Formats: sequence, C-alpha cells, structure tokens
Amino acid sequence: MSWLELRIFLKGLPTDSLTARAVRGSSPEEDAWTLVPQLLASVVDAVRENTYATVKLGGDPKKTSRMKPPDPIERPGVTVRKQKSNVIRFGGRHGSGAGQLAGVFGGAANQ
Repeated sequence: MSWLELRIFLKGLPTDSLTARAVRGSSPEEDAWTLVPQLLASVVDAVRENTYATVKLGGDPKKTSRMKPPDPIERPGVTVRKQKSNVIRFGGRHGSGAGQLAGVFGGAANQ
C-alpha cells in the first residue's frame, strides 16, 4: 500500500473507528455520545418537558404548585446552568421584594 492509499484509507474511516478516536484524543464518554444518542436524548428531554407542561397547565394548581421542570439529560461537554427564579415575591416570609425590584430597575432598595 502506498502512502497515498494509506492516507485515503485513514480519511475514509468512520468517525467512531478506533483509529479516528485515537487521532481525536477523545474520552470514551464522548465517543459513546454519537449523533443517534444525542438525538434520542433530545427527544427524551422534549417528551419530559411536554409532559411537565401538560400536567402543570392541566392539573390542580394546589397539587402542581411545587412541581419543578425536569432537568435535561446530562451530555458530555455541555454544562447546564440552573437559572435563578425571576419571581418577585411581596410580603409574607419572603420579604417585601424591594431588593429584587431595585436590582431589576437598577436603583437602591430602601428597606
């Protein structure tokens, strides 16, 4: 086999072949997440979010008030940040909410 033939052979290898993975230097976890598992994880996340929304919107508010949206399936190389709640609460045990309002509108809170 000539060097040209070897080069063509190596370029034609599938991306999940051992040689291609060794050249990329990827971890075994990253190698497991090819296109098909990524798409399946996206479908599962979408179904879980749809189920959550259906139950939350159609359910009894007293029973569903503490429900939280489902976390997405963890994928290698993707970090999911938990978002802070943007709900501003007034009165009760949560305080007046003046500090949160001041942060939203850029002013100082008078407490």
